[in-house]
Amino acid sequence: MADPRLSPISPVRPAASAAATPAPAGAPRPAAQGSSFSTALAQAQQAQAQQGVRFSAHAQKRLDKRDIQLGDDGLARLNAAVDRAAQRGGRESLVLMDDMAFIVNVKQRLVVTAMDGTSRKEGVFTQIDSVVLADKK
Repeated sequence: MADPRLSPISPVRPAASAAATPAPAGAPRPAAQGSSFSTALAQAQQAQAQQGVRFSAHAQKRLDKRDIQLGDDGLARLNAAVDRAAQRGGRESLVLMDDMAFIVNVKQRLVVTAMDGTSRKEGVFTQIDSVVLADKK
């Protein structure tokens, strides 16, 4: 008796076109015509940029401990600096503003830590790829 596992293999046939085969229920639908991934990505990035920067728990503690106050003007300058860093391809940026320094994850628009003039100590910043001066206009 022949072993059924050793029977000849059927040749592979080309799959039917996707247009002719209906998608199973619950399957993701293709994007609407005229929409593309790059368009959706650009819209998501623009929406994120409009939200402004956020502060990590660590950065918030540093702001509180060092009594660093950022008014509306300061936040606007910080946001503009992060925008400029993003346009130039920055990923981890040091933003210098007045006597303050902020380390920012540009892609996430997240302030990782904050320092004032007295807490900069050695003046050495590591693991950054860009520096942005957030000067007053």
